[in-house]
Amino acid sequence: MKKKMVSTLFLAAVSSISMAQKTFDVNVTNKSKNDRKATPVVLQLKQYGVDVKSAVVTKDGTEVPCQLDDFNNDGIYDELCFMTDMTKKSTQTFNIQLLPTGKPREYKPQVYAEMLMSNKKIKSSNKQDLYISSLTVDNGTNPYWMLHHHGPAFENEMVAYRIYFDHRQTVDTYGKYRKGLEIKETQFYPDKNQKAAGYGDDVLWVGETFGLGALRGWDGTAPQMLKDVDHRTLRIVSRGPLRTIVEVIDEGWNTMNAGKEKIDMTARYTLYAGRRDCFVDVRFSKPVPEYRFATGIINVKNSEEMSDKKGLRGCWGTDWPVSAKDSAGHKRETVGLGICIPAKNVVKELPANKDNYPYVIGNATDELHYNITFGSDNEEFGYHSAKEWFEYLKEWKEELNNAVEVK
Repeated sequence: MKKKMVSTLFLAAVSSISMAQKTFDVNVTNKSKNDRKATPVVLQLKQYGVDVKSAVVTKDGTEVPCQLDDFNNDGIYDELCFMTDMTKKSTQTFNIQLLPTGKPREYKPQVYAEMLMSNKKIKSSNKQDLYISSLTVDNGTNPYWMLHHHGPAFENEMVAYRIYFDHRQTVDTYGKYRKGLEIKETQFYPDKNQKAAGYGDDVLWVGETFGLGALRGWDGTAPQMLKDVDHRTLRIVSRGPLRTIVEVIDEGWNTMNAGKEKIDMTARYTLYAGRRDCFVDVRFSKPVPEYRFATGIINVKNSEEMSDKKGLRGCWGTDWPVSAKDSAGHKRETVGLGICIPAKNVVKELPANKDNYPYVIGNATDELHYNITFGSDNEEFGYHSAKEWFEYLKEWKEELNNAVEVK
């Protein structure tokens, strides 16, 4: 009787462990006629019924770096992601182990993110050391000058971005000469010695323009910045090792759409390792099909423009990366910019003006998704003419519109 009870308890324990741990295969298929580099594969973990603490991904018996992310800070991981390169018309099989114990495995960081409060005690260096993960301010409070590099900055080995923590919420860019992680050392503002050693720098002056794809309100005639917001939060959701995720949360936003009530908006910016583009995923507190918004890219001085009239738009131009009064020690920078918006969300593509290549967008449910990208002519690994850049943009849209299939 005792032996039978022990056996029953053992089987129950084994069954419990078996139910808690999930092991399965995932097939990833590239149906396109083109090879793909740095393709993200993302799994929503809720569907597997496991309180995941750690995970292991393998391909042909070799471990593949992966990342677990918790978006709402409830201690439960929401997504698993990993990266792969794929040849055209091919399928790869990955084995996934979701484990209820342990902690996420450590891999070499391929991305980096930071947000810092300015430390007035540090006067002899561009370096700051008051690192934070999140900051929330009330209406009328502007922390722009209180934050080093004016908001969160994030990078992979190819590119770096930052987002202004104010009513503009503009996306700005940092271009590199060589591949590598630099922001922890330069903190977006390289000193004279770092510049001489080949570090990158800010390559775009944005002012009050869209910069690279900032989302703003639309009052029927012009873009409207996010001045009327009850609470504004910027936070770093994830720091790697494969992707950085930064969120901008606007609670009680008056979008300046006539007769429309305030809404809450969360804009999530995701930068993956090995990719120069950034994924912008916007969530609203309710469906907003009748609301109109504005976005686009800055009209870099003397830039050439391209557009497919279906949501893809880009430019290639040269200008000072800072205001005239701050131009000492800087050189004119040549950059390529791009934005790709689903055609269904393009209400109107407006003609270029002195500041922007603008769009009116809408027809959204409670979500809106688009992508932004840029390149610097300084790059040893990138593009060096408008022709090359515009060809890249066309290929980029083709890839975005033909995502890999995950089963």
